[in-house]
Amino acid sequence: MNINNLEAKVISIQSVEDLNIVKFEFENHILSMMSLGLKDTKINSRVILSANPSHIAIAKDFSGLLSYSNQIKSKITHIEMGELLCSIELEIGKHKLNSLITASSAQRLDLKINDEVLALIKASELSIKDLL
Repeated sequence: MNINNLEAKVISIQSVEDLNIVKFEFENHILSMMSLGLKDTKINSRVILSANPSHIAIAKDFSGLLSYSNQIKSKITHIEMGELLCSIELEIGKHKLNSLITASSAQRLDLKINDEVLALIKASELSIKDLL
């Protein structure tokens, strides 16, 4: 299983000129992607979504509103703490996401294995890697 490859289904596409907002169904979450141009992507298409680990933020014990379109409930399964950066592996159903945050942020959040967190991905940072 590849980390940061999320299998999802396209459920809606809104377009104005070349700008598109695409919504996906993924593991009981609705994800959104902002895109310029969509090649061969249609409603009900199955896709692999991807996001760069450094573009995935983490929220713990969060309550409130955020502009992040994609707020994915997940569980921490692995933490690799470096001097400056921290790599965090998250589990969402059968899928895995990797987030790369600063070590100081990980320490401030007091992240631990099995913590329930939100993975936060801006719509502009989510992309279609493959059409299935």
